[in-house]
Amino acid sequence: MTTPDPSLIRSSFAAVQPHGPQLTAYFYDHLFTHNPDVRPLFAAHLDEQRDRLWAALGALVANLENTETLVGMLQNLGRRHAGYGALAEHYPAVGNSLIAALRHYAGDAWTPAVEESWTAVYGVISDTMVAAGEAAAR
Repeated sequence: MTTPDPSLIRSSFAAVQPHGPQLTAYFYDHLFTHNPDVRPLFAAHLDEQRDRLWAALGALVANLENTETLVGMLQNLGRRHAGYGALAEHYPAVGNSLIAALRHYAGDAWTPAVEESWTAVYGVISDTMVAAGEAAAR
């Protein structure tokens, strides 16, 4: 697996920041279009959820190199998501939709190296969240 490049993550996130509300709307549209089975896991109205997603992405990027904070944040998210019914098999769909949304709004800032870094970061995110969710379920 590729090691994420924090500078590529930060620069590509800076490129999409002006489009936060549109990016999160695109993310959920993509997720539900390609994975309608996950729709029941979410509230009917997604305004608050979109804001929480955007805030979580910002916190992730801000703490990329602060491992202790990042892992704690992801473990808390993983436990909460497990409580909402999220399963390990849902995480790849979320990752695909996140990458699609970032790619859509990053424009020229999106390169193969950026995609590799985001894919690697998402692997860490999902592994950490799934492990925390499964531990909480025991």
